[in-house]
Amino acid sequence: MPVEKYNFCTLFDSGYLSRGLALYYSLEECCDNFHLYIFAFDDNCFKILSSLQLEKATVISLQQFEDEELLKVKPTRNKAEYCWTCAPSTIWYSIQCFELNNCTYIDADLYFYNSPKIIFEEIGDNSVAITKHSFVNKFDDILVGQYCVQFNYFKNDKVGHEALKWWRDSCIDWCYSYYDKDGKYADQKYINEFVTRFPKVHVIQHRGAGVAQWNIYDYLLTENKTLRFKEKKGSNEFSLIFYHYHYTRYEFKDGILTLKAFKVRIPDSIINRLYLPYVEKLVRLNALVINNGNEINIKKRRSKISISLLAFQYVKLKLQRFSVIRFLYSQLILKPGFKTYKGSQDKKSSFD
Repeated sequence: MPVEKYNFCTLFDSGYLSRGLALYYSLEECCDNFHLYIFAFDDNCFKILSSLQLEKATVISLQQFEDEELLKVKPTRNKAEYCWTCAPSTIWYSIQCFELNNCTYIDADLYFYNSPKIIFEEIGDNSVAITKHSFVNKFDDILVGQYCVQFNYFKNDKVGHEALKWWRDSCIDWCYSYYDKDGKYADQKYINEFVTRFPKVHVIQHRGAGVAQWNIYDYLLTENKTLRFKEKKGSNEFSLIFYHYHYTRYEFKDGILTLKAFKVRIPDSIINRLYLPYVEKLVRLNALVINNGNEINIKKRRSKISISLLAFQYVKLKLQRFSVIRFLYSQLILKPGFKTYKGSQDKKSSFD
C-alpha cells in the first residue's frame, strides 16, 4: 500500500528564507512522502529557491499567485497584514491549481522533529483541522484567538471548500494587526468560528502539534534525546511533532552565536535542546545556501536574558487580570497607530 502523500503550503520572503529552508529540510528528515508548495513573497526569495531545485517543493512567485481580489486590498495592508491576508489564499491556490485532494498551511517558522503522520491519522475523515494556541496566559485567547494559524488542514470536498472560501473572503475583507471592536484580529480570530459554522472540523488534540514559547511552561521535557514531554498538570506524555519558533531572534558575530531575549522566559533545557541548535541551523543556511559562502566556525553558543523584558511581561500579565486594563490594552496597545512589527534576524521582515 503506498504511503499517503502530505501536501503542505507556506509563504515567506527573503528575510525569512533560512527559516523556510529549515522547515523544508526538517520535513525531508522526518516525513517519508510530502510536497511543499512555497509562495515566495519577493523576487530574490523566488530566485534563490528556484536555483536550489528542491526535489519535494514547488516554488510559486507573487506574479503567479496574486489575483485581482488580493491586488485590490494589497495597498490597504502593511507587509505583515498582507501576508496574513494571503494565508488562506495560498491553500486555495494550491488545491485549485495543482488539483490536490487536501492541503495544509504551515508557518515558515515551524520545525518538524517527528513525522506528522500521527496528526493526519487523528484528522481522519474530517474536512478541516485546526490547532490551539494553548496559551499559558489565557487572556491571550481573548486578544488574538484560541486557535493558531500554524497548521491548518483543508480537504478538497464540499465542507473544506466552503470553510476555506469563507476564511479567504473574510481575510480579504478585513485583516489587520489590531484588536477590532467586533472581535476580529488579523487572520486568526476567524478560526474561532470554524467549529460553530461548519461540520467536520477537528481540533487537533495531540500536544506535540504546536509547542511554542506561549505554552512551553505547561510542559516538562522528560526525555532529551527523543524529545518527549509531559504535561505539568496531568499525566499525558507525548513526542514533539513540531515546534513553532515564533519571534526567535539571534545575532552571530565573531564566531559567537547569541540567542536574544524572548517575550517570555524559556526554560534552560528548552533553550539548549531546541533553540540554540535551531538558530545554528539558520546561521549555517544563511552562510552556505543563501550567501554562497563557506562552512562557518561557531565558537560559542549562548542565550541572552533581558531583565527589563521579563519585568514588563510580569507586570503586563498582572495588569491584564483587570477588565479596565484589558480594555485599555486592546484599544491603546493594539489599535492602529500603535502597531509594532518584529523583524527576522536574517534580513528585515514582518513575518513574526
